[in-house]
Amino acid sequence: MPELEPVIGLEIHVQLKTRTKMFCRCENVWRAEENSRTCPICLAHPGTLPVPNKKAIEWTVKLGLALGCEIASRALFHRKHYWYPDLPKGFQISQYDVPLASEGHFTLPTAEGDREIGIVRAHLEEDAAKTVHVGGSAGRIAGAEYSLVDFNRGGTPLVEVVTKPDVRSPEEARRFLQLLRQTVVELRISDAEMEKGSLRCDANVSLREPGGEFRTKTELKNMNSFKFVADGIAAELERQREIYEGGGEVSQETLHYDPASGTVEPLRSKEYADDYRYFPEPDLVPVEPPAEMVEAARAELGELPSARLRRLEPAIGFDLAEGLVASGRDTLFEQVPGDRRAVANVLMNQFAASGVDPSHVNAEELGKLIDAREAIPRATFAEAIAASGNGDFSAERYLAEASISDEAELDPIIERVLAANEAQVATFKAGKEGVLGYLVGQVMRETEGKANPKVVNERLREKLSA
Repeated sequence: MPELEPVIGLEIHVQLKTRTKMFCRCENVWRAEENSRTCPICLAHPGTLPVPNKKAIEWTVKLGLALGCEIASRALFHRKHYWYPDLPKGFQISQYDVPLASEGHFTLPTAEGDREIGIVRAHLEEDAAKTVHVGGSAGRIAGAEYSLVDFNRGGTPLVEVVTKPDVRSPEEARRFLQLLRQTVVELRISDAEMEKGSLRCDANVSLREPGGEFRTKTELKNMNSFKFVADGIAAELERQREIYEGGGEVSQETLHYDPASGTVEPLRSKEYADDYRYFPEPDLVPVEPPAEMVEAARAELGELPSARLRRLEPAIGFDLAEGLVASGRDTLFEQVPGDRRAVANVLMNQFAASGVDPSHVNAEELGKLIDAREAIPRATFAEAIAASGNGDFSAERYLAEASISDEAELDPIIERVLAANEAQVATFKAGKEGVLGYLVGQVMRETEGKANPKVVNERLREKLSA
């Protein structure tokens, strides 16, 4: 059997952080008391009418431009019908064949060159409510005793970004998602945090002979971390390979990835577009973004993460540049003076582990600290990095400890100095402690001034008094 290549398309859902919901004026907040942010509109009471959120439309246009999409001069909202407890109307107001943004591309830098991931569309819709499964395993519906519905999330503005099946590996899917997430965050339209559900990703996965016809695809749902996205896709690719190698055929279905077991399990048969019975939303007029709105959004884009990665790469290499940009630490990196690779490595290691918010850091002071990193004890350096986000942070306090303070390192030097200066030792023991300054000086000379005078003084007194 010939080697099969992965064919992966992603569907990314981005919750917009507008002040209010998509079609009503309920407050759009996270972690409010259950069902406390609802109204007759988002609960689908009879006779209520939706009113579009202008800011959500503007932000969708901005995201579409960042994705290289064409912005529609006239877009339509549709009704997408399906029955589930989290959808009080029995349909979702979404966009179908005439979305706000379509036919785009996303540049994904790699160490070997740029990859272009096609964007089919970026369309605006309302989010469903949140279903909470009680009992069972890890909140999953399988094995749950019962389910609850929190309608606070219902009606939240949601942009769905759909890629073409251009992704070719689980790792590429992870990297694409991380860079897209950083793009969204920098546009300031969403927190895009997977653990909160404000960024969610589904993956359409299949295998084919290289360059050949597409085969049946499956859809992986509800993966809530970058790692799980890559792991879930890898597990599904392996499952499909085993099916084909065994002479079977893959069924079109929706799957759930279980991180605990590393396996995928079926949820239901995969729907086709016709199953949703789309038709234009009769209670909403077409959306026609004014030219001035589009141009204003374009002017706010700035340098996108993919371009910034390429700009930083020559100085620090691809891997460090990608790590800095994908994590959002590249802004701080460009402000911190000092050796470029040293700064990048500290930001991607010790600084990353500290959890400090990069926007709170005094870059000049952090640069001083990194310059002296080799002379500062490891524990002290870690302590300084952890404190670097404090408003009053100063490197001087920690640079004072840049001298050798480790007793295990100083003691052998002190022993040699004492052995070489027996007369001074005897003078000290006779009660003339003024000679201690001379001995401290000898230790400082031996360490080329790098020893911590306070520690040297204390250790000399302890040894001379023993």
